[in-house]
Amino acid sequence: MVLIGFHASHEQLAPSTLLEAVQGAERAGFDVAMCSDHFAPWGLAQGESGFAWSWLGAALATTSLRLGVVTAPGQRYHPAILAQAAATLAEMFPGRFWAALGSGEAINEHITGTGWPGKAYREQRLRESADVMRRLIAGETVDHDDAVVVHAARVWSRPAVAPPLLGAAVSAETARWVAGWADGLITVGSDPEQVARVVGAYRDGGGDGVVALQVHLCLAASRAEGLAIAADQWRHATTPPERMWDVAQPEEFDRLADPGDLATLEQAVIIESDAVRMAARLAELAEAAGADELYLHEVDTDQETFLRRAADELLPALKEAT
Repeated sequence: MVLIGFHASHEQLAPSTLLEAVQGAERAGFDVAMCSDHFAPWGLAQGESGFAWSWLGAALATTSLRLGVVTAPGQRYHPAILAQAAATLAEMFPGRFWAALGSGEAINEHITGTGWPGKAYREQRLRESADVMRRLIAGETVDHDDAVVVHAARVWSRPAVAPPLLGAAVSAETARWVAGWADGLITVGSDPEQVARVVGAYRDGGGDGVVALQVHLCLAASRAEGLAIAADQWRHATTPPERMWDVAQPEEFDRLADPGDLATLEQAVIIESDAVRMAARLAELAEAAGADELYLHEVDTDQETFLRRAADELLPALKEAT
């Protein structure tokens, strides 16, 4: 059985509104939830970026959902601080918290003023950070001096069971690499062949953990309305792929994006007006990926309408299809 999750997008909604949304997601029948961890939104039309770790404490305390976050250790966050944060949530809410670790994007990480390194260094830093975090959560006193520097660090408040640390990957190459160190995989996509390649690479690389798939969607009144919403809220998806990781400001994403590129928008965001058709497409994706967990991100800021339709139409159809 595939668990159906709700994705809480900090870039698009104020933290208080997003908290109400995840509470509503539990009432609507979602099984689990996750959130992003941004310092800045992708574009000016989104206009938010609350601190994910404060919000996670509130969300875990006011729902019974298992919750995760996609985060990037090594630059904006020292891995010792992330280890302490993850250990605290896992101790307070046993079995209900996980984190997926990625190498980050310049839009969030440039704020340290230390420069934005190339991919090879970012991956080295990520791997070292994951190892440091695991050791700290296990109770070790850690010294480390390489891409990450740690001096005599110890996490004092720890959970009985360590939270899972997944790896985030959007390419098959990264997914195969992630298999060597992560407790599972999270990826994103709307094309069955593409997500199957990514997950297949993770499995071929020896990965045997949970597979989570995030999907951007818009369940709108019409295709035209859905395209308009995607062009407003998710236009950064039309940015040239080779630039995505290196853009530092929302204004630059807005300049590079082409909201009139409808074909690319529909590749990035599944747009449907009929919930049963949406459920069928999502079920196909979940099957192609062999996903254990499927996280739905409604790109419209009107989460109340989406959650009502999810409860009445989408979730019953999706749970039957998966």
